[in-house]
Amino acid sequence: MKVVCLSGGVGGAKLAAGLHDVLEPGELTVIGNVGDDLEVLGLHVSPDLDSVLYALAGINDTERGWGRAGETWETLESARAWGGEGWFMLGDRDIGLHLVRSQALRDGESLSGITARLVLAAGLETRMLPATDDRLRTQLVTPAGTFPFQEWFVARRHEDEVDALRYDGADVSRPAPGVIEAIEGAEAIVISPSNPYVSIHPILAVPGIREAIEARRSRCVAVSPLIGGRAVRGPLDRMMQRLAGGTTPAHVARCYDGLLDALVIDAVDATAETDGAVVVTDTLITDRDAARRLAETTLEATMENPS
Repeated sequence: MKVVCLSGGVGGAKLAAGLHDVLEPGELTVIGNVGDDLEVLGLHVSPDLDSVLYALAGINDTERGWGRAGETWETLESARAWGGEGWFMLGDRDIGLHLVRSQALRDGESLSGITARLVLAAGLETRMLPATDDRLRTQLVTPAGTFPFQEWFVARRHEDEVDALRYDGADVSRPAPGVIEAIEGAEAIVISPSNPYVSIHPILAVPGIREAIEARRSRCVAVSPLIGGRAVRGPLDRMMQRLAGGTTPAHVARCYDGLLDALVIDAVDATAETDGAVVVTDTLITDRDAARRLAETTLEATMENPS
């Protein structure tokens, strides 16, 4: 079964790992968000791609929810001591990957090319594709000003309310090689339980990707990132209340207007307002086993006859 998963953030990485575990080797293609990418201390960092890579390889830090397990921070502390920026947490093991990626990009290799090499180095058969090889950056428009995603999320601790979002560079970007072909050839498309505004919409903003999903012959199912109207982590519930007017499953579904055949929601939301077909299950991913169970339920929803 060929499955495409649109992924960003911690929730996306967790579900991608579950799909990776229940599908046969090579059946999963993850299309990752690059709107969060940034340059730190001269290094190109792709947080969402790395979260998926670490989760699939089983080397992610499950307690923090981001980065690598067993991480140390001596390089960052040294950089701070020498006057370097230290607001973005780069661990020693994490930096090794960023060094390899940054050198490859400077040598003219594409982001998709180096991502494929990193996946191979991790011993994985799951395919990982950035949404685009071109520069795309998510900007948050707030009452205090407009900020790149990581500055708003990490440096400013996502305390500013969000009035609007921009995806700078999206209008002139192109899908990375293989993205459209993967969507067109998929037997199922899964949108992970990620923040729609900062993790999935940047992917859909790349010309051709939303259109390919709209023209699909397979079913597209999303997993709601909210449980009981609240975000498991992060500011999504605040963002949706302000930008969408609510946090019900119906509000989540409207973030993907025209794309979904069904929305997977948590049991606590079974009586909440819905908009379209829903599948009710336990959506809280507490560990890898829970990720597998949710992946199985989501895949079952993609195989049902469209309503």
